[in-house]
Amino acid sequence: MKSRSLLVFALLAAAACGGKKPAETPAPAPAPAPIDSTAIKARMRQDSINAAEARARAAADAAARAAAQLQAQLSAEVSAMIHFDFDKADIKPEDQANLDRKAAILKANPGLSIQIAGNCDNRGSDEYNLALGNRRAAAAQRYLINQGVSASQITIVSYGEERPVNPANDEAAWAENRNDQFTPTAGGNNLVAPK
Repeated sequence: MKSRSLLVFALLAAAACGGKKPAETPAPAPAPAPIDSTAIKARMRQDSINAAEARARAAADAAARAAAQLQAQLSAEVSAMIHFDFDKADIKPEDQANLDRKAAILKANPGLSIQIAGNCDNRGSDEYNLALGNRRAAAAQRYLINQGVSASQITIVSYGEERPVNPANDEAAWAENRNDQFTPTAGGNNLVAPK
């Protein structure tokens, strides 16, 4: 019985100790992968290169748009018409600024040549209007030459009443048709702005 008592006592003692399993210690977390600083530096460098290339493309696009705008503006100024009073070939004061801008562009672009076409309304004979158109073209040519433009850059022609801007037969149309038209004949691409 003694042995039995000892057994019961041992069981009771074991039960009294909690009989619980001891808590398991969590496994240590895996160590983080080592940081590849070479890869990070290479990625940062490539990102920097990509950003610089994007800025360069944006700047090139902006420069191309600005150059195209400038070309359009200079071409428009070279091509802008001037107008004359009835039966006159005198340059009007309001057209002098227009001719001054043309002169500056022509001087800045010695490879640029233009043709000045003198035109008239349809009142008067064909012969008279051809002569009047010629006087009008010659007046603009003289004005430009007096502003320092080389005579070799300018040719003139008269169309008289043959090329009306407005085919109507009233004072407004006649006023539009009494003009000099300016057309680049050489060097009209890649114009340089006057300084």
